[in-house]
Amino acid sequence: MTITMYGIPNCDTIKKARTWLEGHGVDYAFHNYREQGLEAARLDGWVESLGWEVLLNKSSATFRALSDADKQELDAAKAKALMLANPTMVKRPVLDLGDRLLVGFKADAYAAALEKA
Repeated sequence: MTITMYGIPNCDTIKKARTWLEGHGVDYAFHNYREQGLEAARLDGWVESLGWEVLLNKSSATFRALSDADKQELDAAKAKALMLANPTMVKRPVLDLGDRLLVGFKADAYAAALEKA
């Protein structure tokens, strides 16, 4: 199974998730949004699987810096456009286990998901 973590390396939650994976001997690839971007097709799949509400990180500095007009009347299309333009607005990390996705980091959720892998 190939595991890929999506995010930005300086994020504290990413650091915790990476430390947990490495401490449990889990091999994974890291996809850095800032260097590698985020493909529209991948985001579409995530939104279809999880919903844009799960993925859009409204507490990110990037989201908070948006104008009030950009923050209002959010729907899937607007949220996807915002996340594609600014991938740092995607909640981190997104852990792609191949057959399922985990968003955010909770040690219990990682342990349960990887136990089933």
